[in-house]
Amino acid sequence: MHLIQRMKIWKELRRLEHRAKEQPSPSTFVDLGQVYINLGLHNKAERMAEDGLALFPKSIELRQLLDCARRGLRNRRAVELRAKLARSPSPKLFRELALIQMDLGDSNALRATCQQWSMRFPDDAGCWLMLGQARLTNFYRDLAAREGQEAVQCLERAVVMDPTEAQSRRLLSEVLYRVGAVCEAQKHLQVLREIDPADQEVEQLLGHIATLTDTGTDLNVLLDEVESHGSLRNASLQAALPVPSAERSIAEVRAALARVSKLTGVQKVAFIRGSKAIVKGQIKNGRDPFLRIVRVTAKAAHRFARRLDIGSASKTVVEGSFGRICICVFGEALAAALCGDGCDVDQVLSELQELVAGALHAVEE
Repeated sequence: MHLIQRMKIWKELRRLEHRAKEQPSPSTFVDLGQVYINLGLHNKAERMAEDGLALFPKSIELRQLLDCARRGLRNRRAVELRAKLARSPSPKLFRELALIQMDLGDSNALRATCQQWSMRFPDDAGCWLMLGQARLTNFYRDLAAREGQEAVQCLERAVVMDPTEAQSRRLLSEVLYRVGAVCEAQKHLQVLREIDPADQEVEQLLGHIATLTDTGTDLNVLLDEVESHGSLRNASLQAALPVPSAERSIAEVRAALARVSKLTGVQKVAFIRGSKAIVKGQIKNGRDPFLRIVRVTAKAAHRFARRLDIGSASKTVVEGSFGRICICVFGEALAAALCGDGCDVDQVLSELQELVAGALHAVEE
């Protein structure tokens, strides 16, 4: 970088640092964090985003800055690990690199790392566990049957290679009962209980799935049904447990839904988190086509954006003879509204964005 350009950047940096102290705002923290990132100071950008979120916890821009800074730190660590693996490979280094690549969502790099890991250490089941975890994350996010099948295959291979390793069997049992193969999941949990009788989480899982209905053992059929419907058949143990702030969170969500439903032109509105939905307006029941369309569209938009590497589909508008469906996604929370003529789409999207951001913040508290 030219000396004059560097001097200008540092001058701007000092100005922004002073402004952040005297007049803190989300935009000031974001601007300062972006300058840090441009200078390669991702650790300072991370601290700046964390400081900003302490003051403005609902700021989506600050959350994006924090994610960008942490991605930069992980990329730097990945470069260091690849250099170490070239000199002295070990399962521990392969595992750390694979975890970073999984966090970054770099499927191609993760696949290459696990392939090298398997070739160097063919008796280590860790590479198949990591691949299974990555595929499982993709499946829970996109609900694509192919991802689910590959996740199960990888986890089953890890279980066969190391029957006493708890994590792979635990993940396998979870995906099985969540898609409906409850009896198959119970078999793996029974083995986990034999391995460690004192594991309270296993006991909780066994108690949880004892209340669920088994829908068969044909995994391909079950996964196809999940992809078609756009939601998992059964909730996870964590989702089924009572949340201390649940009553307040639900009350806030219902109030926000009522506010959106009163906007001109809005016919129906819904808030969706996992397999649960809270609705307001002209919605028949939980099987209303509107809910399925929203789920499937949000997943498809996210998958499309990810494949093109253009970020995430946080806002989506679908137009048709039925009107317009506005969708906002933030984390695991999703809100959508069906709008008719005379509706201010920008206002609806803004309200939906506040709804999902506020709901996620309330759950985190």
